[in-house]
Amino acid sequence: MTTDHLADVEFRHLLSFRAVAQTGSFHGAAESLDYTQSAVSQHVAALESVLGVRLLDRARGHRTVKVTEAGALLLRHADVIAARIEAARADLRAYAEGATGLLRVGTYQSVGARVVPATLGRFTHLWPNVEVHVIETNTDDGLLDLVESGELDLSFAVYPLSDGPFEGVELFRDPYVLVVPVDSPLAGLGRPPTVREISGLPLIGFRHCRSTAAAEAYLRANGGDPKWAFRSDDNTTVQALVTAGIGMALVPRLTVDETDPHTAVLQTDVPPRVLTLAWHRDRYRSQAQVAFTDLARQVCLELQQEVAPTLADG
Repeated sequence: MTTDHLADVEFRHLLSFRAVAQTGSFHGAAESLDYTQSAVSQHVAALESVLGVRLLDRARGHRTVKVTEAGALLLRHADVIAARIEAARADLRAYAEGATGLLRVGTYQSVGARVVPATLGRFTHLWPNVEVHVIETNTDDGLLDLVESGELDLSFAVYPLSDGPFEGVELFRDPYVLVVPVDSPLAGLGRPPTVREISGLPLIGFRHCRSTAAAEAYLRANGGDPKWAFRSDDNTTVQALVTAGIGMALVPRLTVDETDPHTAVLQTDVPPRVLTLAWHRDRYRSQAQVAFTDLARQVCLELQQEVAPTLADG
């Protein structure tokens, strides 16, 4: 294929090929794109003709098709191209809307409980014409993928950010604490428990959250051998398991309900997790996005000042 022939590759042809690869059939691709099946077939045939390779295996007697090795190579590029086109569309929408329109923010449990409500309250007061959609998950897994594809404008996340076209601003250093039953002997230590003491406990943590993996890595790097009695991705469940005597929870402080009379919250020496608000570094940032980021930083600065004295007293 000569370079000149690249001009004959149309985006709709790539979209049709990508949809066939994702759905496994021309019929499924046509439904997902709202094309006719014959149009999808023509697009894929044209793409194969221009590129000079077979992208799909159409076995007789089978309703599904398979992606060839060459097709798998192209699919990786098609995914990136589709994501960038969607990001460009989001940029133009944000540019056109200015101080109005839609702001889409990704968040997860622990941030959603303390940071998001306060930030939203201030933002909606100052930017009443911007509609905010919050996408909430149990952990930050997958949220940055939505930022990359243009489905989210901003997302709360944890440093280090995953590989990709992301930038972010530090919001809050969230210390790790050990949550124990209120009548536990550990509650009267008067000092942070050591790595050995923590590692000797039946521990409760999160199943898919990177914060538990980071805490475990710290314990192992400092001579500990932690044993996990239970894992859950629900903050309330984790704390309830401590109350029930299943184990002790080693978790970031923001995940804890410190008003619970049945548990005590102990300071630890595990380095804090660093919360951030992230965006796509190559995309246009609207005034509303910048304002939301600034307000989140303000809320987290106040929260940090609120937490710090409590930790010092611990």
